[in-house]
Amino acid sequence: MKALVISAYGGPEVLTATDLPDPVPAAGEVLIRVKAFGLNHAEAYMRSGAWGEVAAVPGIECAGLVEADPSGELPVGARVVAILGGMGRTRNGSYAELVTVPATNVVAVHSQLPWADLAAVPEVYATAFSALRGNLALMPGETLLVRGATSALGQAAVNLAVQHGANVLATTRDPAHAPLLKELGAAEVLIDDGRLAAEIARRDITVDAVLDVVGNSVLRDSLAAVRPCGRVCQVGFLGGFAPVADFDPIADLPSGVQLSFFGSAFVLGTPAFPLSAVPLDDIYAQVEAGVLKARPARVFPFDEVVEAHRVMEAGRALGKMVVVLD
Repeated sequence: MKALVISAYGGPEVLTATDLPDPVPAAGEVLIRVKAFGLNHAEAYMRSGAWGEVAAVPGIECAGLVEADPSGELPVGARVVAILGGMGRTRNGSYAELVTVPATNVVAVHSQLPWADLAAVPEVYATAFSALRGNLALMPGETLLVRGATSALGQAAVNLAVQHGANVLATTRDPAHAPLLKELGAAEVLIDDGRLAAEIARRDITVDAVLDVVGNSVLRDSLAAVRPCGRVCQVGFLGGFAPVADFDPIADLPSGVQLSFFGSAFVLGTPAFPLSAVPLDDIYAQVEAGVLKARPARVFPFDEVVEAHRVMEAGRALGKMVVVLD
């Protein structure tokens, strides 16, 4: 099969096309013929070596057809999406024509959306849904601040929170991106200079919950931006992996404020976080109806993955990017 492998840890150019033996599914696995896969910042972190030693073939999600299921639960030819389960991290991932995935991380889908549209949803929507409904226990009518909202994950969170009936404040560093976030349903767009808490206090805005995709570099500010006894959930590291220097819960964590982290790469598909808890079929139905604006921002052919990684790292995607295979 054709595949892309990490020839050495580094920039996008280390992704090298090669031929590998077709994988064979073991018990408890499903073999998928990949039709399309989404691009994720996690794959750039793995490719660069920031997450230590990882599998040779990157890719943490895909959409495709079942090629084989030793359990017999999924028929050959069934349309499925697969998310995580160690793909790209502890086992070869989806940047290939074929991939084996733990059955717990494979979901049959009934949508007839094109492959590119199917591949734009799984990772970011499963993560956003789990963090919003689980970690933050977001309720209709509450005010949610999505920090890093122009990212694919941020846009998914805005989409889902608006449909859930929340009042959404979205952030971006570039005022030119405000119309995009307004189109997704954000009630207000704030320009993020790293000091949002003061601006929120100045405007006398009450924020019930914060979904923070930016991460450690603004964590103190996010904690200060939420109301007393509010909730903050960190789901990304767009601002970099450097730890929060000298973090002191006594000084930095306001009394009553709940801080949590959702690491989808490590937990989605486990018994504690089953994919059956994520209503993917409902999400796809809302995409088809135009209720959720989840179609890919850009689509690349398989032989342009290196360029796609360059676009992703430069922050020029403005949404989910997808790669399709012939």
